[in-house]
Amino acid sequence: MVLSVAGNSLVSGFIKKYGMKLGAARFVAGETLKEALEQVKLLNRDGLVVTLDHLGEFVFNEDEAWASTRACLDVLDGIKASGVNSNMSLKMTSLGLDLSKELCMKHMRMILDKAREYDNFVRIDMEDYAHIDVTMEIFNELRQEYGKHVGLVIQAYLYRTVDDMKLLEETYENLNLRLVKGAYLESPEVAYPNMEDVNKNYKKIIEMHLLAGHFTAVASHDDVMINFTKDLVKKHNIPNSQFEFQMLYGVRPETQRELVKEGYAMRVYVPYGNDWYGYFSRRIAERPANAFFIIKNMFRK
Repeated sequence: MVLSVAGNSLVSGFIKKYGMKLGAARFVAGETLKEALEQVKLLNRDGLVVTLDHLGEFVFNEDEAWASTRACLDVLDGIKASGVNSNMSLKMTSLGLDLSKELCMKHMRMILDKAREYDNFVRIDMEDYAHIDVTMEIFNELRQEYGKHVGLVIQAYLYRTVDDMKLLEETYENLNLRLVKGAYLESPEVAYPNMEDVNKNYKKIIEMHLLAGHFTAVASHDDVMINFTKDLVKKHNIPNSQFEFQMLYGVRPETQRELVKEGYAMRVYVPYGNDWYGYFSRRIAERPANAFFIIKNMFRK
């Protein structure tokens, strides 16, 4: 229903014209890289580190895939030139993954060549279930080529997640993973339908990855998961340098800064770009609970 409303030409036209002023700017750091970098500087000033993400809609041809690739290269150049403390996240479908794996690999190597040149880091976002196998294949190839300069996202709500992580952890040292609950609406054949089970599995993979000695990005706004991580690292004397918390730009900003004051690394996912409307709509529509979540967190500290 949300997407059908969002897809209405009158609604979308109004929101695209006025949405940034009416509230979207809370969650999207501008339409241009320059605007986004200014926000990154402000976040850095408060002790927060960042991952930048150039927003893109569906890619239907090679020209569009190249445009998205060029934008990613510009992000890395912008980070280097401005001196901000940020890495980059991307979705491989925006680089042409649905057109061909070869095209996507070509673009990924261009991006990672630059990340390695600048000694920066690129996080590959995990997308819906249909893209998981090919994403894992590509990550394995790129991890062997680029080592510490590339990382991956793992989703707790999938049944296969623990097995996927075991295989990755047995294969690589210093494996940098972002652990999330998962935001896509998937079939109960492949994903836990109940949040209680998702939360249980999320705790399991946080503990599993940390105790294996790998770098762990705990990407959650859930106090239960944040406190679970704090207790776990304290119990096992895990150094703060082995993990970080991650949250979305504009969601619980005061909590983000409180974590920094407590001595934890706190990374903010900062999206920007002309295609912010699609991100904003999907953030709410991907899972029904997100609509309530966004509204609730607008009033939380």
